[in-house]
Amino acid sequence: MIELKSDEEIKKIRKSCEIVKKVLNRLKEMARSGLATIEFDREARKITSFYGAKPAFLNYRGYPASVCISINNEVVHGIPSPDRILKDGDVVSIDFGVLYNGYYGDAAITVPVGNITDNASRLIEVTRQALYKGIEKAKEGNKLFDISFAIQDYVEKNGFSVVRDFVGHGIGKKLHEEPMVPNYGKPGTGLELKNGMVLAIEPMVNEKGYEILILEDNWTVITKDNGLSAHFEHTVAITKNGPLILSD
Repeated sequence: MIELKSDEEIKKIRKSCEIVKKVLNRLKEMARSGLATIEFDREARKITSFYGAKPAFLNYRGYPASVCISINNEVVHGIPSPDRILKDGDVVSIDFGVLYNGYYGDAAITVPVGNITDNASRLIEVTRQALYKGIEKAKEGNKLFDISFAIQDYVEKNGFSVVRDFVGHGIGKKLHEEPMVPNYGKPGTGLELKNGMVLAIEPMVNEKGYEILILEDNWTVITKDNGLSAHFEHTVAITKNGPLILSD
């Protein structure tokens, strides 16, 4: 069942997203060659604790860390480690969420480490722009797959592919709520978007094909063809005045 949020609830979700934004901005600053990815996790926990919030991902369905760090061919859910060291040319996706005052916030960014290839840079920018193409369609009266198609169409016109096996989602008192928000679909179809819906829209875009594999840790998702992957996410409220990005 889809829960429509009141204005007051949307304000609470926005407060959570403000903490997420502070954490992601700090982690983006930290991304450099020689850094162990566990340092992202330590910093995320420290900042989250300072604001009196809780990391949303920690122990969620058994996930062992507070932040997902996915590098190069890793799509999502990469686990921070003291043994995983960033190097020049890496593409790093950082996904983070918090629980604050009873409501969740969720967002993701992809950042370069040092000098990356032109194609990697283009992949990051196309994925970021695809997120905003989707958000533009997150309007009252539109259909859910209008968002999905806008993302897919932009990505594929730029020569990349959207992941099919993982999708965006509703968010509020739970980290993952209905509806699911695929990054592909037929425009003009799906449920009608209504004032008060809050969606985590998150294109995951691959350099080559969209097929994925899950590693033996049962978390880390990689591209089947070993191509690069990028990931951006915003928490977005559908309002009578259009889409409101709560994590911007």
